[in-house]
Amino acid sequence: MDKTYLEKLNELNNPHVIKYVEEAIKLCKPAKVTVLTDAPEDAEYVKQLAIKNGEEKPLAMEGHTIHFDGPRDQARDKDNTKYLLSKEVDWGLDINYVQKDKGLEEVLSFLDGAMEGKEMLVRCYCLGPTNSKFSLPALQITDSSYVVHSEDILYRAGFEEFKKLNGSDDFFVFLHSAGKLENGVSAEIDKRRIYIDIEENRVYTVNNQYAGNSVGLKKLAFRLAIKKAQNEDWLAEHMFVMGVHGKPGRVTYFTGAFPSACGKTSTAMIPGQTIVGDDIAYLKNVDGVMKAVNVERGIFGIIQDVNPDDDPVIYDALTTPGEVIFSNVLINDGKPYWLGSKQDVPDKGINFTGEWYKGKKDDKGNEIPYAHKNARYTITIDALKNADPMLNDPEGVVVDGILYGGRDSDTTVPVVEAIDWEHGVFLGATIESETTAATLGAEGVRKHNPMANLDFISVPLGKYIDSHLKFAKGLKKVPTVFATNYFLRNKEGQFTNGKLDKKVWVLWADGRVNGDYDAIETPVGKIPKYEDLVALFKSALNKDYSKEEYVEQFSIRIDKYLEKMSRMEKIFSKIEMPVAFTAQLKAQIQRLKDAKAKYQKSEVSPFEL
Repeated sequence: MDKTYLEKLNELNNPHVIKYVEEAIKLCKPAKVTVLTDAPEDAEYVKQLAIKNGEEKPLAMEGHTIHFDGPRDQARDKDNTKYLLSKEVDWGLDINYVQKDKGLEEVLSFLDGAMEGKEMLVRCYCLGPTNSKFSLPALQITDSSYVVHSEDILYRAGFEEFKKLNGSDDFFVFLHSAGKLENGVSAEIDKRRIYIDIEENRVYTVNNQYAGNSVGLKKLAFRLAIKKAQNEDWLAEHMFVMGVHGKPGRVTYFTGAFPSACGKTSTAMIPGQTIVGDDIAYLKNVDGVMKAVNVERGIFGIIQDVNPDDDPVIYDALTTPGEVIFSNVLINDGKPYWLGSKQDVPDKGINFTGEWYKGKKDDKGNEIPYAHKNARYTITIDALKNADPMLNDPEGVVVDGILYGGRDSDTTVPVVEAIDWEHGVFLGATIESETTAATLGAEGVRKHNPMANLDFISVPLGKYIDSHLKFAKGLKKVPTVFATNYFLRNKEGQFTNGKLDKKVWVLWADGRVNGDYDAIETPVGKIPKYEDLVALFKSALNKDYSKEEYVEQFSIRIDKYLEKMSRMEKIFSKIEMPVAFTAQLKAQIQRLKDAKAKYQKSEVSPFEL
């Protein structure tokens, strides 16, 4: 490290940062070390470096670049993403871990000399807005300018934030190397490892470039934050944060957790609403009020099916000049093409396999699509026309409502309000999502996904749920919780919801939070009244809404709900759960049984209720 960069590092006045950087240099043996500050010219240096070393290439539109990951490095590597644990723990979850000493020995051996001949980049970030009680500092050390460029878009610069630590070691540390490169991509995929040390707030990741494995500040940092939150009485959640604009001049902030392919992004991007964040939120009790911040300032989004009809705001941002990184799409004449974009796709170009032409096959004889189904875009939220003005507010936004969503073809009504906070936590903890045709394996298999956070919970499940239950105790105003389901089908197997109907369900939830509507009490929570939905469908979507649709969507399918509760009993009987949660499960079952006895039928119309 030359004198200039050493001086920058010393400006932080933090011996722990010095130690981590020294360790990384000795281990990875880079040819050069560059320390980056919050200065705009440092961000520009990273962009140009990514182009210079071939990790990104400029496209025809100003500010747009393309990055390709290797053909075998196109998604999160769940098998090789493991916790480093000193001793066995029973989390009540099927977690992937390795004994710490053994895991460290392995991953450090792969990192040994991994940066020979390459430039090491040292970058400080802030998870959450700067100057905020919510935020966490994070130190990234990597040999990938693409990783740093991505994190520059997704997160706030944090060099000045590190100075405020006053020498403390209370920050996250990420060490990444793309490893040996061939044709510009990681070559030793069999040695790809992503190891998370939740005991020391450190992550080691090597022999990969795909952002889900390499961009440590995203889902890897999220696991560290969940553990930290549990110990400090706040919540780190897999949630969007959005401003719902109900009556003129009124904005109500909601958070929402949905498993993959259940409508999370499309809910956060409902036309007429504003977005604070699409993926991860930190929630804290601030003077008796639940407040939330978006951990990120950008979006690392799946680009498949983004088109001008269904996603006009995102599509507009992706097709106008500005800073965007595309990954693993087709490039022809400097223009990107992705699956489901409604573009006229050329018959040849460059994609993640190199030169591509229509009909090209892989070594197993399968035809290679022109773009990968997990192709992505990386963009700042403030590039979107619906960015909320509170996006970077260090105080966060007041959370008045929480939405939990799943994918359920035969049971859950489109929207239901929890009876109270504890019942709301129960609704979140019992989320199920059915597999789709796009998922490997059988279609329609239900997967339990508590709080839509199953892959990332880094503490015992019972403790995690208990933290949610206890969170409301110190609040002067407790947020209202709702469960949504956009995928209910009728007896003919047709969806009962239209694609845009979610706007009505969210606006009804907003109205309930603000006292605009009454509701119908049911065994599973509170549902909308027919006349309120008629008015909402007309005002929000200019659609007529029939009684037949209402009955089809909001009849309580008692037997189906009882079947779900039976599944939940089986799951939670094996886990040490809080007494309050177990009481909610028993009460839910009893209400359903009472309704079955009262109405003597398996399905009850909302008009009967």
